[in-house]
Amino acid sequence: MSKKNFLFTSESVSEGHPDKVSDRISDAVVDAFLGADPHARVAVETLCTTNLVVLAGEVRGPASITRELMEETARHAIKDIGYEQDGFHWKNAKVEVHVHSQSADIAVGVDAAAEKDEGAGDQGIMFGYAVNETDTLMPAPIHLAHSMLKSLAEARHSGASPLLGPDSKSQVTLEYRDGKPVRATSVVISTQHDASLSQADVREIVRPHVVNCLPDGWMCDEAQFYVNPTGRFVIGGPDGDCGLTGRKIIVDTYGGAAPHGGGAFSGKDPTKVDRSAAYAARYLAKNVVASGLADKCVIQLSYAIGVSKPLSVYVDTSGTCKVDEDRLSDVLQQLMDLSPRGIRTHLGLNKPIYARTAAYGHFGRTPEADGGFSWERTDLVEQLKKAF
Repeated sequence: MSKKNFLFTSESVSEGHPDKVSDRISDAVVDAFLGADPHARVAVETLCTTNLVVLAGEVRGPASITRELMEETARHAIKDIGYEQDGFHWKNAKVEVHVHSQSADIAVGVDAAAEKDEGAGDQGIMFGYAVNETDTLMPAPIHLAHSMLKSLAEARHSGASPLLGPDSKSQVTLEYRDGKPVRATSVVISTQHDASLSQADVREIVRPHVVNCLPDGWMCDEAQFYVNPTGRFVIGGPDGDCGLTGRKIIVDTYGGAAPHGGGAFSGKDPTKVDRSAAYAARYLAKNVVASGLADKCVIQLSYAIGVSKPLSVYVDTSGTCKVDEDRLSDVLQQLMDLSPRGIRTHLGLNKPIYARTAAYGHFGRTPEADGGFSWERTDLVEQLKKAF
């Protein structure tokens, strides 16, 4: 039996965190290719350090996406985040592009041909999760950790808090009673700042962004409210720490409240099931919980490279399901084609919608008119209710 009373912690990092800078650049390159050709293939990784950005990977797409355009795309992403610092500046950083054509061996296994449907771009297992703790059907700790940093970023971009820097991190610990979150027991915020600010100054700038994101009465004791615990955070971003694409996969998903298959999302076009099948699993799990069929739901999908259909579809509702779980698994597979092509078609993934996913989580976001965050829709609810 699962525990009912416990503390659980999740963390988030901002768009200016070195790893998130890398994710943003990689996803901006994906968007550039998909904007020129919806069927382009992209797998691009980014490294960021002091005034240096290195892009590497393999692509198959239009010749119009040149090395020069990829460099320009990287600089625009850095500028949009807000880096104009001596050690990392969108204009002055050196950008190296080491991107080559996709392996023909991978392409032959993935591409559709004759009687063969398009196969998965790689083997792997992907998880989706939803829980009725928040309006977004996300675990409360990661939802709140994202919200605090997003609030700080909005204040920085708007000019309301001009002395904050782009790099920041949050960590939220919640107390659960009878399986439900009831209050924060500790909050940690570390944010880059101008050298003119003291630790006390930063604390008071940060405070309203924490209090306003928490439900009424949830604020932790003052002694457990940690802001810049080291006392100083002036040097940040890639100048303070090297960044790499795909190193924040738990921040990207459920904050550790649910399993993760291991594959990162950013820098990959949607033929890569690391990305698209994880989106599909979240979409199905969210619709299950939104329909009231379960209080929480984990879905695992598994694939083999070059094979179109998933090898397994596993559904676990931790004993909260109000219907038969085996029947639920069958119904979900009837409602959605879980082949790579079927997922992309159902969710409309062959679009330049990925740079916006790089920070503050891929899940728990609001579906957008142009197809962004389509996996957050709850348009299967009525069909699921009808099936049961």
